[in-house]
Amino acid sequence: MKRLLEVPMNRLPAEGQRVLLRHEEKSVLLFNVAGTFHAIDDSCPHSGASLFAGKLQGNMLQCPAHGLRFNLDEGCQNAQTMAVRAYPASWQGEVIIVNLSES
Repeated sequence: MKRLLEVPMNRLPAEGQRVLLRHEEKSVLLFNVAGTFHAIDDSCPHSGASLFAGKLQGNMLQCPAHGLRFNLDEGCQNAQTMAVRAYPASWQGEVIIVNLSES
C-alpha cells in the first residue's frame, strides 16, 4: 500500500532550510538543498536523536547528538555505513509528494 505525504507550497522549506512533517506516527524532515528536496526520517540510526537541529552544510547533515554526518544526495549513508531512511520527494503540480511506502 502506498503511503504518500502531500506537502503544499506554503509548507515547503526555503532554500537551505528544513521542515518537520508528521504523517500518521512518522516524523519526516524535508530539506531544500539548492532547490532540490530531500526527505528523511527524523531519527539518527545511532541513538535515535532527532536530526531536526542538525547542522546542514551543503548536502551534508550532522547529527546534533554525536556528530555523525549523512550525505543527503547519497541516500543518507555515512562512512560508518549507518543510514538514515530517505524517501523519494517529487513535484506533482504545485505540491511535493513524499513517498513513505515501505520497500
